Amino acid sequence: MPAGELRAGAARVDITPATSELPPTSQGVLDPLYARAIVIDNGNSRAALLTVDAGGLPTALWEALRVRAESELGIPRANFLLTATHTHSAPFRRAEGFEEQLFAAVREAARQMQPARMAFGTGQSWINVNRNRIDPQTRRWWEGPNYDGPSDKTVAVMRFETLEGAPIAVYYNYAVHPVITGNLDMISGDIPGAASAYLEASLGGDAVAVWSTGASGDQNPIFFNQTYELRAIRIADYARRGEDISNAMPPGGQGLDRGNPRVQLLLEQQKQVNSALGLMLAEEVLHIMREGLQRPQRSVEIAGTQRSVFCPGRRRLDSGRAGYPGQYEDADPLPIGLAMLRIGDVYLGGVDAEVFNPIATRFKAESPRQNAVMVTLTNGTAGTGYIPHDAAYAQYTFEVVSSRLQPGCAESAIVNGLLDLIGEVEK
Repeated sequence: MPAGELRAGAARVDITPATSELPPTSQGVLDPLYARAIVIDNGNSRAALLTVDAGGLPTALWEALRVRAESELGIPRANFLLTATHTHSAPFRRAEGFEEQLFAAVREAARQMQPARMAFGTGQSWINVNRNRIDPQTRRWWEGPNYDGPSDKTVAVMRFETLEGAPIAVYYNYAVHPVITGNLDMISGDIPGAASAYLEASLGGDAVAVWSTGASGDQNPIFFNQTYELRAIRIADYARRGEDISNAMPPGGQGLDRGNPRVQLLLEQQKQVNSALGLMLAEEVLHIMREGLQRPQRSVEIAGTQRSVFCPGRRRLDSGRAGYPGQYEDADPLPIGLAMLRIGDVYLGGVDAEVFNPIATRFKAESPRQNAVMVTLTNGTAGTGYIPHDAAYAQYTFEVVSSRLQPGCAESAIVNGLLDLIGEVEK
């Protein structure tokens, strides 16, 4: 599509579940959940960026939303990116009307469009860390902060503002697992929710801060003591009841003794850490917008394309979370959904799965364009499970042993597929 004068609009819709929708184990709502959307137009084409506070979003939901966006709002299906924040504190099953809530955010963003300009920039934040290491006691692979492991600290930012300089929206990308509030069994947007709320308060007015999920398959929050200590308490409590969960992970705070004063303290500290990490990430986004943006663009091209790549599958025959090689049999090849959305000189490469950090690093290194960003958990949910990079298959981490993909395919298939898509959106 030829370049044209940019218009942009943004909106936020509260999608917090009603009390009647909460599971029996829920402890209530810590902070609200949102669907946040940006819609842009250049007079020739439109695009939508929709991010939802959710652990994951079904592919069928993305299909339904992009069909509606095309028919009702004139947004081509290939130009619609739907991303989950991957908060572990949101229900995976939502009540009837969820699709309408999400579409309402896109519709309102389109209604709010006005003449705009955009600018892109990057910075760094140290709130993430590689989460796979050799346990110092068992000498086996387990979860824990690996300060020497691969971990991209890049924060990528797209700012949209009026021609007078007032903020409309910011679209930011970072690679970290939103798992801080998981043990609370409370509804929460986790780090993405805390960061976006801080940004929106800082920007003021009706500005919307839209998170996008980087390649965080092997990235945890760097400060995570409460969860590790709670895990040790939970393992000991289960052992006293005659059950060994040392190589398992019960969901949420299942099995925690919430009457234990130490547990109460640790759970409260998790709330504090979540707010702190959200603040730290948001402050870096603000710093980038002050000092790290490239020259603003008023006339932009908008183009999108999508495809699937296929890799050999495998089916696990045993169990256990980590530390031991799994046993597998061959299974049918599995599709991995890829997308590319070009907005001016920014290239958003979407993948519909949880991707290890080195795959995104390789994509950016090999991209012919400087402003390349990988946005994961986008446009549905692949049936692959985690997607490790090739070298990680020698490590018996829980992501690797649970992956439904055979080694030696996905890393290159994703990188080369996205590079091909860059070429397509430039035709």
